[in-house]
Amino acid sequence: MAIKINRNTVYFLFFIASLFFLWYWGRLVHFDTGAIEASLKKLPLFYAGIIFVALYVIVTFFVWLSKDAFKFIAAVLFGAYMSTLFVYLAEIINAVILFGLSRHLGRGFVEKHLQAKYNNLDKKLGSINFFWLFLFRAVPLFPFRFLDLACGLTRISFKRYFLAVILGSPLRIFWVQYVLSGVGKSIFHNPYALSEYLLQNKPLFIFSLAYLILAILVAFKVKRKEKSSCL
Repeated sequence: MAIKINRNTVYFLFFIASLFFLWYWGRLVHFDTGAIEASLKKLPLFYAGIIFVALYVIVTFFVWLSKDAFKFIAAVLFGAYMSTLFVYLAEIINAVILFGLSRHLGRGFVEKHLQAKYNNLDKKLGSINFFWLFLFRAVPLFPFRFLDLACGLTRISFKRYFLAVILGSPLRIFWVQYVLSGVGKSIFHNPYALSEYLLQNKPLFIFSLAYLILAILVAFKVKRKEKSSCL
């Protein structure tokens, strides 16, 4: 007797297998950040920016753990403001690609096989207030990659999520790039470089503290909503 496998199931299994492969591959692959930095230094800013965005999108798609390295390279090479722009553009492209893959390869399976007790949660996620989507992108609570993939599996429309990506990402990216550009390569020689930099820049320290407190408050709010949705 032939076993029929639903197309959505095939897509979902391929999707999960691909994510696992990319995660595992990213742990094994190491690339020369110094060579990338040296190559980009030789180029005019416009061309260096285009190549950086392309490398960021391509390399971080296959090597998940490379994002931090690229953000650091950008901060050192381009400074806080230009690196924010380049990382922002790359993250927009990443969001479109990852959300699209998750929606087309995983949503059909999740929608069909979702347990009844989670249907209410799925409906609530689909109608989630835009403000919350904005906060999820703006505060350093969830990794961008996780949000892109997770939202693609829900009923959240691409237009609403894309708008949240456009409006919510800059604050979070700028905060990271500003700190990285200020600390610079001294972090490799001094393990206390980050804390010393923040303590020497009181306005940045106060903002960072308030920003992290906001992230914690959002986390508690999400936890409470998750519990109430599952009841």
